[in-house]
Amino acid sequence: MRELTYREAIREAIGQEMAADENILIMGEDIGVYGGMYGVTQGLLAQFKKERVRDTPVAETAIVGTAIGAALAGMKPIVEIMSSDFMFVAANEINNDAAKWRYQHGGKVKVPLVLRAPVGTSGGTGPEHAQSPEAYYLHTPGLKIVMPSTPYDAKGLLISAIHDGNPVLYFEHRRLYDVTGDVPEEVYKVPIGLCKVIEEGSDATIISWSWMLHRSLEAADRLRKEGLNAEVIDLRSILPMDREGCLKSARKTGRVVVVEESNVTGGVGAEISAFICENAFEHLEAPISRVGFPDIPVPFNPALENWAIPSVERIVESVRTVCAFQRH
Repeated sequence: MRELTYREAIREAIGQEMAADENILIMGEDIGVYGGMYGVTQGLLAQFKKERVRDTPVAETAIVGTAIGAALAGMKPIVEIMSSDFMFVAANEINNDAAKWRYQHGGKVKVPLVLRAPVGTSGGTGPEHAQSPEAYYLHTPGLKIVMPSTPYDAKGLLISAIHDGNPVLYFEHRRLYDVTGDVPEEVYKVPIGLCKVIEEGSDATIISWSWMLHRSLEAADRLRKEGLNAEVIDLRSILPMDREGCLKSARKTGRVVVVEESNVTGGVGAEISAFICENAFEHLEAPISRVGFPDIPVPFNPALENWAIPSVERIVESVRTVCAFQRH
């Protein structure tokens, strides 16, 4: 076990899988010579040469369309989109082609495609470069969506995504690239579709993922000093979602707070709240609280952006509120 950054863990997963399978290639804007917008693919061009590390034009529709064709032909492409915001340019290829073709062909074809993209705020990059778009794709059957929060999961979930055989959206938060953690050197998989209880608790459940997990853990630490023990769940997979894991914790604590960086309205938190209410309503001691981004574009001004991002204080206050709630 060594300590790697989130960025290094992703790079190692790609390198190990490419070394083991010549059908795996990576493609995207500036991933070769430049090493990727956030340095994730540095060194891979020298190792695997330009035939398997493909710098592309600035044309997301063409990038994703080409990758789908390669996947149908038996390759296992890994695509890096420079920013998840730019995936909307390739919406038809992602939502109508990659997601649906296996179903439309009666399961006779596979689309083993991994689409990697940075998500989230990073300090003043503005409304078209800092979104958290996972909820847009949650509504698309045929896709899988993972959002690792730690270097360990970043490696294991990417390896699982490469071997899944279905199109997987792999979202990496910009603020996590330099986060460090223990990562095994050997190849391993983290199952897609299973959440993880990071901290046990009995007073309330905090469900989160990606960068917001780290703020949720900080909030739980503060709450413990006040005598409130929050259970913290890392969702890890948005689609498929570990509903049973979330329900188990909701039934245990009776109080739930969902924390996400994306907009609250129509967000992943809304889906979590809905299925908990549908399946565990009788166990709830308080209304479910959602902590997320207000329904505004991401501000360019760093001070306004920081105001809009769910803070540790907002998470703490939400847990306090659900814990104080008493049924009449």
